[in-house]
Amino acid sequence: MASEANSQVIAGFLDYLRIEKGLARLSISAYSTDIVQFAEFLEKRRQVLGTARRTDVREFLEELFSHQVDGRSVGRKLSVLRHLYRYLLLDKRIEHDPTLNIESPRQWKVLPKSLARDEVEVTLAAPAASVAGGPADKKAATALAIRDRAMLELLYAGALRVSELVSATVEDLKLEAGYMLVRGKGDKERIVPLGKPAQEALTEYLACGRPPLAAPRASQGGPSASTMTTSPVLFIRRGGRRLTRQRVWQMVRRASTASGRHASPHMLRHSCATHMVENGADLRTVQAILGHADISTTQVYTHLALDRLRTVYRKHHPRARAR
Repeated sequence: MASEANSQVIAGFLDYLRIEKGLARLSISAYSTDIVQFAEFLEKRRQVLGTARRTDVREFLEELFSHQVDGRSVGRKLSVLRHLYRYLLLDKRIEHDPTLNIESPRQWKVLPKSLARDEVEVTLAAPAASVAGGPADKKAATALAIRDRAMLELLYAGALRVSELVSATVEDLKLEAGYMLVRGKGDKERIVPLGKPAQEALTEYLACGRPPLAAPRASQGGPSASTMTTSPVLFIRRGGRRLTRQRVWQMVRRASTASGRHASPHMLRHSCATHMVENGADLRTVQAILGHADISTTQVYTHLALDRLRTVYRKHHPRARAR
């Protein structure tokens, strides 16, 4: 049904371009390709061209960017959609233009990919679900699962970069106060608050996960003060060795497969920022947590803040409500 409705709209618009606008055949063909692409995007959402909303247009353009389509091509597609919806308005087939007030995509900064909140929850729970093996192996596997859960919680709670995670020390943690000292790019330090789940995961790791990992691998008994590896690094491998960036990437990717995604540590960082902005956090606060030197770097999340502002305004302002 949707494809038939879209086909009628596209056919009428192409006739308009050919007869009233006098466009060349190749130009009409290019217009047709772009509109069909948008129509197929809408049909996946059970929408049609005549009922498309501004959010549909915006998310279509974002999807193009995520597939590495350059800004010039995305701008051309938006221009084609503008022409289509002006035609539909003139023909009185729609009442609102969904392309109105969408800025040129050439000016956009692409919003990094993030996980949905339920996907984050599944990813954070994945290490505990992966524990298996015999009595001897299970003890080591449990310690690793506790460590991995703590790392995932910290990546999401504090929006840490991988380099910041692997270089963090035990002394950087201030769990009783509920924050952590993070050393970012250029040795700049920042304070990152930690939520209760992250505090609990880190407390468990320090008590039950880190000691077995700090013991030399040749040791058969439990770790003792004489056999413990005295590494200042917070997150360690078995034998007390330092974790590598590649190991953290592998761990996050493996944990995220439980949610059906292939996430990276950076996606957890951006998920933290995205979910904060969606819940009403101002960009200055997000900038401080991410450790961005310039607010312009954080402004990649601006349209999320504007969308929320618009939603709240429409809900609460008496003159913004539909009559």
